[in-house]
Amino acid sequence: MDPFEPARAPSLLANPSAEPEAFVVVVGPDRLHFLDWGGPGGAAGAEGAAEMPAGRPGVLLVHGLASTAWSWTPVARRLRAVAHVVAMDLRGHGLSDSPTEGYDPDGLAEDVEAVAEGSGLLGSGSDGSPTALILAGHGFGGVVAAWAAARLGDRCAGLVLVDGGWTDLAAETGMEPDEWLRAIEEPPEVLRSMAAFLADRAGFDPASWDPDAERAARASVVEVPAGHLVPAIRPHALARSVEALFAYRPATVLPSIEAPIVALVSSDPEGREALPAAQAALVAAGRSPARVVDLGPAGHNLLRYRPDAVSGAIAELAAATMKR
Repeated sequence: MDPFEPARAPSLLANPSAEPEAFVVVVGPDRLHFLDWGGPGGAAGAEGAAEMPAGRPGVLLVHGLASTAWSWTPVARRLRAVAHVVAMDLRGHGLSDSPTEGYDPDGLAEDVEAVAEGSGLLGSGSDGSPTALILAGHGFGGVVAAWAAARLGDRCAGLVLVDGGWTDLAAETGMEPDEWLRAIEEPPEVLRSMAAFLADRAGFDPASWDPDAERAARASVVEVPAGHLVPAIRPHALARSVEALFAYRPATVLPSIEAPIVALVSSDPEGREALPAAQAALVAAGRSPARVVDLGPAGHNLLRYRPDAVSGAIAELAAATMKR
């Protein structure tokens, strides 16, 4: 593996007052929602986003399973200082439509491409040359981003896998999708009220719990009239998304990606050694050299727990693509 030095990554300051603009793009009969955080020197928005210098890639952020675009807020606040940044809601998630179809690899990759084009991340630069973008995905979003990177070819300048995207979940767990779904269900006591849910989420890492983390948590659930919560994602969309996750074969997908890959790895707080597994998976997939960043026992939600490291790695990859 080509070593990655976190100290080389640029230090980016978060803008605590920045807010994105919300847009939708239509794919067939379905609407996909995305947040446009804008970029250096300009306002957010698909029509009014800052014009990037020729060769500077924008960044499209893809959230994890049963999450939303708001989960990327800590990273987007930092990255918008150096790039045009967009975070999307996958189909069935957030404010995107929840159709019964389209959760297959081709459909999900097409959704990413549509948001990239609709937001202006893919198009023409200030000199008329075609633009490329950096894709970053968290968990299940890493899988979707990998499918999209393969689809985009040379229009993808780089791929960042944030604690996901290198695992064959079916082979690793030996489970069926519905069995795995039952294993990850929220306990009833966590969903008994919004207060209980937010307290549970704050307890994961009190130091990183702030209004952005609370907004991301609230966006992932719906409070019913009886007072308890249900996941915001519809059951059919969750089931179809998990089926797609279990169909992912990194040994097939990763070698087909033309762009450089960076993997950001979190070791399990209970001692699981994730780094060797990620390195071995990328090597087995023919993606050596690739950069692998060990962020230690930080937990899965690196967007919240390690935003400096995640945004720095994405920015460093974007800068490297401009030098090639």
